[in-house]
Amino acid sequence: MSLTSSKGGAGALACLLLTSTAAFAEPQSATLPELSVEGVAATPRAGSLTVPSVAEQRKAVNSTVGSVAFVDADEFKNSYANTLRDVLKDTPGVFVQERYGQELRLSVRGSGVARGFHLRGIELLQDGIPLNLADGSGDFYQVDPLSLRSAEVYKGGNALTFGATTLGGAVNLVTPTAYTAFAPNIYRIDGGSFGTIRENFQVSRISGPVDVLLSGTITNSDGYRVHETQRTQNFNANLGYQIAPGIETRFYAGVFLTDQKLPGSLSLSDALNNPRMANLSALTGNQSRQVETERLANRTSFALDVGRLDVDSWVIHKNLYHPIFQVINQDGFTYGISPHWSGTFDIGGFRNDTILGVRAFAGVNDARQYLNTSGYRFTQTLNSVQSASNYEAYGENRFWFLPDVALMTGLKAFSSNRTYSDKGGLPAVPNANPALNFAGNLVGKYANATYQGINPKVGLMWQPLPDIQVFGDITRSRDVPDFSDLNQVIGTTTQFVPLRAQQAWTYEAGTRGKIDRLSWDVTLYRAEIRDELINFFANPGAGIPAATFNAPRTVHQGVEAAVSLEVLRDLTGIGDTLTATQIWTHNEFRFVNDPQFGNNRIAGIPQDVLRTILTYTHPSGFYVSPSIDWVPQGAFADHANTLKVPGYALVNVRTGIDFANGISLFLDARNLTDERYVSDVAVVTNASTVPGGPAAFYPGNGRSFFGGVRASF
Repeated sequence: MSLTSSKGGAGALACLLLTSTAAFAEPQSATLPELSVEGVAATPRAGSLTVPSVAEQRKAVNSTVGSVAFVDADEFKNSYANTLRDVLKDTPGVFVQERYGQELRLSVRGSGVARGFHLRGIELLQDGIPLNLADGSGDFYQVDPLSLRSAEVYKGGNALTFGATTLGGAVNLVTPTAYTAFAPNIYRIDGGSFGTIRENFQVSRISGPVDVLLSGTITNSDGYRVHETQRTQNFNANLGYQIAPGIETRFYAGVFLTDQKLPGSLSLSDALNNPRMANLSALTGNQSRQVETERLANRTSFALDVGRLDVDSWVIHKNLYHPIFQVINQDGFTYGISPHWSGTFDIGGFRNDTILGVRAFAGVNDARQYLNTSGYRFTQTLNSVQSASNYEAYGENRFWFLPDVALMTGLKAFSSNRTYSDKGGLPAVPNANPALNFAGNLVGKYANATYQGINPKVGLMWQPLPDIQVFGDITRSRDVPDFSDLNQVIGTTTQFVPLRAQQAWTYEAGTRGKIDRLSWDVTLYRAEIRDELINFFANPGAGIPAATFNAPRTVHQGVEAAVSLEVLRDLTGIGDTLTATQIWTHNEFRFVNDPQFGNNRIAGIPQDVLRTILTYTHPSGFYVSPSIDWVPQGAFADHANTLKVPGYALVNVRTGIDFANGISLFLDARNLTDERYVSDVAVVTNASTVPGGPAAFYPGNGRSFFGGVRASF
């Protein structure tokens, strides 16, 4: 079956979806987005020792004393899910916005708030095993939403269960196994606006003690903007083997190929009035990002008399060819091992839950740069080696001193090293700004910095009913700078700029649960930060000789709220429902008595982000879900707070039908009013000092229609 990428084809699919309601199949249960503490897996199959069932995954997440979220892939499988925004957009406290293609901004509680590219301050994991490189940096090019079974969000220090203690926490992306897959065989084809066509397959089998799952997605899209062509090929596989009763090993393998053209950022005027154009330098430099990544990981699990022991190991190879202002050409390996134990036992007749683990992971990256001539390498300007190593030990304990009240304590100790070797070119020199210097070592062409610390955590959780939780906690986080922070172009040379680690105390209180038709998830937090790693888009007259610097004191605080109400039940007397959901993320990020920026807002993320969803479901499998994405006031573009982008509202509609025979159809219509808006900003220090205004804005996508068909059998 073929699917046209024209709007006419999308309209034909819409007609098919609407007329299909006249011939409903036999009634079947429809899965609704849930915010409840407990849930039911979308598949009746149980999990295995290495990967529990979806219901058990949800239960484990919601046992955390702190703000967390769980997303079942059933919630986004009937949509054009191309990036992590499509996976996490309904999660309060998570700010995720597309820049172009698969490049986006992902921030939790202001992590990497002013970072204009890729990822900082959040640990990205797949099946509990890190995807980030050893220096902590990460991107999104090896994440395929169609290969996921669930997503888990652990905000801030609540990610200690994985050993992560950054300001933003961790996002764990769980892939299906043959035990947890929606069906043994899945084939899907979808596409639509901007010349988009995508094919996906998944096949899984169980034979005695062996289970295997293979999945792959091929995407081709011209993109909304000029010079935004996206070509990706993602393949994932896992193989499980039950060695003996209570012992199971599982191998994960992945190959991820990306060729993404980069349209660059625009002036505010062009972003709003000519959003489809590309930045001139992106065109003349034929800017792109070509990535080849291979990943191999293993988890071996042992069911013990008390608890369970998991041993994770992984290796990632990544080759990057990235012509931008220069051609960045890198090739590197990341590898690690992490044994961790979790168990429940009694202490004096009281229940006690414990997690203990260690992680040792490292990486080496051959980093070279060349002058960019229309996307090709010319004269070499940098020949360096970047090495990172990390050693961590962590533990978390929940002691139920009352049947419904638990005391949570936790601790992480870490030592992280960053080593930079310049093999040619001008020698690196210390930065002249004393605010940037710390106890590092910089000699000639060699630089070495070690970061060490202890991050504690304490909290309480009260669970008066099985489906209601109230919690409060205090956590300490530390974010070690990655090589994108430490290696900066100053003048005409790339130099190692010693930066301090960002550290914060975060206080949070919240509640989540469900009563009859009402479910909620609400958290208030405040993070008091020292030496926050702040980025800006370097420009003449900036006044600070670095693209990343340590801000002495800052505060991040806000509200993360989602409320869902089943407004109507049995609307027509046949088991249909109408549900309203409101999601609100409030961000208050400021400098504190900063010598340059005073108490200004930190630029890059808007103060309020709201999403309203109304969902009608019919027991036949038909559903329709209009939504509004509303940003009342746009983000500041500069730390001086002289320029703010306009707010916006986007109207979207998703509809489709799941037939009883396993065939599903969907239509995903976005930005129906064709709103012109800015989706993200590459922050500058003071926009008023840039003649003509900075070219620092990424326009959001215009009106678009995507449709697809999925066969599950």
